[in-house]
Amino acid sequence: MNILVINAGSSSLKYQLIDMSSESLLARGICERIGIDGKLSASTADGRSLTKQVHMSSHTEAFLQVKLVLTEGECKVLGSLDEIGAIGHRVVQGGSLYKESVIIDEQVIADIESLRELAPLHNPAHIQGIRACIGVFGSEVPEVAVFDNAFHATMPQESYMFALPYEYYEKYGVRRYGFHGTSHRFVSARCAELMDKPLKDFKLISCHLGNGSSITAIKDGKVLDTSMGLTPLDGFIMGTRCGAVDPSAVLYVMEKENLTIKQTADMMNKASGFVGISGVSSDDRDLIAAAEAGNERAALARRMLRYQVRKVIGSYVAAMDGVDALVFTGGIGENTIDLRQDICENLTYLGVKIDLKMNELLRRGAEGELSTPESRLRVFVIPTNEELLIARDTLALASK
Repeated sequence: MNILVINAGSSSLKYQLIDMSSESLLARGICERIGIDGKLSASTADGRSLTKQVHMSSHTEAFLQVKLVLTEGECKVLGSLDEIGAIGHRVVQGGSLYKESVIIDEQVIADIESLRELAPLHNPAHIQGIRACIGVFGSEVPEVAVFDNAFHATMPQESYMFALPYEYYEKYGVRRYGFHGTSHRFVSARCAELMDKPLKDFKLISCHLGNGSSITAIKDGKVLDTSMGLTPLDGFIMGTRCGAVDPSAVLYVMEKENLTIKQTADMMNKASGFVGISGVSSDDRDLIAAAEAGNERAALARRMLRYQVRKVIGSYVAAMDGVDALVFTGGIGENTIDLRQDICENLTYLGVKIDLKMNELLRRGAEGELSTPESRLRVFVIPTNEELLIARDTLALASK
């Protein structure tokens, strides 16, 4: 069965078409600037590609462009849309309503809508994508929602509760939900395969490090804790997000700068993190270049990330009473050699020893083990593949 995987944003729509008989990628692309001027980029597994400006006033029109590029022209991979057996949608926030992936119906759409305040930039866009997809493909093609926070549903209450008045949890569902769940779920399962052990038989810390970052502690096959909270803002320094800070510092700046709630939210989500500290960029690659050119603030932002990642890892070792494996994934985790070396060389209390040559080699999609045979803690680089996980869940539900 061919599965179409969709990740809809407010003004974008990413897609991948996967042949599940071999779990091979057939085509991928992105529709950008929907409702503005419009741009479509597409490529196929055999090396064909195209980029063109095309006006798309809505997500429905974006799906029509996806239909065209998949079935016509230089990037054609299908004879017709009938060759698509099911569609999987990434949905950021399922709250406490969904602990696993589900077939989409009107109730599921209503539930996703009801959680829009917990993911105001994401859930409304997902609904647009789902509605647009139904409009183009019809209701006969099964569609599945795969929730980004569902993997974290096993967290115990002492992990997910905030020490705010309990009534806010009861009234508004204010608690830790966690994100990047599809990534953490994929790499943890792959780590179990590489270790030739059931996931329930060891303790794992998964580090998804990118423009958005989170770390998850997995014990006995279940998530014990994760660094993102009610929203993806919590945790540690990211590309544009501040991560965890003293709440009083936020209130103090609000008062001094006379900021509104929206202005404060924008400051913490869009103008903090790497870009806020460095004044250069939200991209770690730019910070590397700036730091090498002598920019001290860029170097500081990179040191802050390493230090904060080590702190979170250490806290999760304490929470789980040990750790057996550490995984690096995400754009930074999979590719940034000096960051991995720095973190591992400062985990001597865990008996970590890494192969520096392997650390150099494990980049650009390469998978493998960083740690040496003498290392007490096994350390892996595992490229994440959230789209494949979504496709697997979609196939399982659509085949029932």
